[in-house]
Amino acid sequence: MIDIEKVRAETPACQQVLHFNNAGASLMPRPVFEAVLNVLRLENDVGGYEAERLVSNDLQAFYTEFAALLNAEPDEIAFVENATRAWDMAFYGLPLQAGDRVITHGSEYTSNYLALLQQAKRRGLKIDMVPSDAFGQIDVSALEAMITPRTRLIAITHVPTQGGLVNPAAEVGKIARKHGLIYLLDACQSVGQIDVDVQAIGCDILSGTGRKFLRGPRGTGFLYVRRNMLETIDPPFVDLLSATWVEPDDFQLVPGAKRFENWESYVAGRVGLMTAVRYARGIGLPAIEQRVSALADSLRNELAAIDGVSVHDLGRTRCGIVTFRKADRDVSQIVERLRAQQINVSVSASRSARLDLGERGLSSLVRASVHYFNTDSEIDRFIDAVGKL
Repeated sequence: MIDIEKVRAETPACQQVLHFNNAGASLMPRPVFEAVLNVLRLENDVGGYEAERLVSNDLQAFYTEFAALLNAEPDEIAFVENATRAWDMAFYGLPLQAGDRVITHGSEYTSNYLALLQQAKRRGLKIDMVPSDAFGQIDVSALEAMITPRTRLIAITHVPTQGGLVNPAAEVGKIARKHGLIYLLDACQSVGQIDVDVQAIGCDILSGTGRKFLRGPRGTGFLYVRRNMLETIDPPFVDLLSATWVEPDDFQLVPGAKRFENWESYVAGRVGLMTAVRYARGIGLPAIEQRVSALADSLRNELAAIDGVSVHDLGRTRCGIVTFRKADRDVSQIVERLRAQQINVSVSASRSARLDLGERGLSSLVRASVHYFNTDSEIDRFIDAVGKL
């Protein structure tokens, strides 16, 4: 059981706002905020390099905490400044050649798909789109039937930005292993609200962010790369942290996933993100996942009961993201009117999910995303506000 009073007391913003925008950026708990602030104070008091030396234990703990969170090894974890760049560091380093085929799905995030399109033009890659099943998620049977001798990579998003769908990542992993394919999973919206286990999923690469359901600071992200994949990926760029200059005309990549890092980074953010992971692990991801799912199911049911409101979440399994529209109401106007009442939600627009929302004839949706610190009374308040719009 989660001590809701305690976690809300440790989230002071809960007293000012009803925050249903955790898929955008969640509210930092006080221990995370104080961890970031402590490093900034040290930088102000003694200098940046000196502060980094003083928090070296916390910086090392970043790798062990993330390894424990994801069921990985510390040397398989890298800090990257955001989720998109983490995904890019892996994808752009893969040994893909002209004629190689990449399988993805209509729920793929825009930034990822733009990278696929760019590399299709630059390298001559072929993109294969796996269809959806009756629930709107990846059709696993169709996926296996699409694999050809030139298929090299499966790149999908675990939880899309535009709805509550949870793609069957572990089932995809079984197929990837069976056919010897590289499996790249975008877990930007899942880590922190779902108990993500890279061994159970079977992905080779996983990317994510700190600011969303992990409740960490902005400007932080992470990358997991399975050990046996490290030598397969050539980092798209290196520096004096990721590589060692061993001879005037030669260098060596450093061991482990740190080869995907940069020497200069947001030290306060790294410590803050480590603290956020430790905080989430202290509560327990299974308990977090259970509560988030229950709150979101309640929110969906209550919204669907409002006259003129339509809920648009797909998937057999759904998570803490809830998307909806209200008849004769502009989505952006709904968001602004709720914000005026200290209620935070966001817009999911087609530019972030063109393949999915375009296919469904939707230009935009209101996105309300709950977290474990939210309450039933906040859902009641939200439903009342939407009903009165």
